[in-house]
Amino acid sequence: MAKYDKADIERRMKGAVESLKGDLSGLRTGRANTSLLDPVVVEVYGSMMPLSQVATVSAPEPRMLSVQVWDKATVSAVEKGIAKANLGLNPIQDGQNIRLPMPDLTEERRKDLAKVAGEYGEKAKIAIRNVRRDGMEALKEDEKKKEISEDDQKRSEGDVQKLTDTHVTLAEEAVAKKQQEIMSQ
Repeated sequence: MAKYDKADIERRMKGAVESLKGDLSGLRTGRANTSLLDPVVVEVYGSMMPLSQVATVSAPEPRMLSVQVWDKATVSAVEKGIAKANLGLNPIQDGQNIRLPMPDLTEERRKDLAKVAGEYGEKAKIAIRNVRRDGMEALKEDEKKKEISEDDQKRSEGDVQKLTDTHVTLAEEAVAKKQQEIMSQ
């Protein structure tokens, strides 16, 4: 049976681009974005839980996040979890709510965030190229086993390269858009 599966390769490349977009959405620009708190984990009831399982996060204002904690006993643990996440946010406790004002970004911090966005883009492009390598190896194996002809192999290698180019371009566009957003705030 042939090892090469174009649909699987395309799915994996799309996954790399989607993962990149998720990573980029977590970078703080200046506007309040609830996905900024996605990586926050909180120690409650003796275990580590994602913030989304113990509270509701909302953005009531463009420069403010609000965390509505469900259980009053876990408010201080949520506050500590946000502080430990190193997001540059100072939690302000207000009963069962925690307010997180978005501080202004300095020019140096903007440049650092733009670099981080570029690093995320490089990781995504590496992942895409790894998927391409896997596809090319599968094609060579299939041709060696005589499951496909040499012409089919060459044609499919062209398809894999086109997919790679398309997804690398999508990754580069996402990074450029995020860097523009960071620098223009």
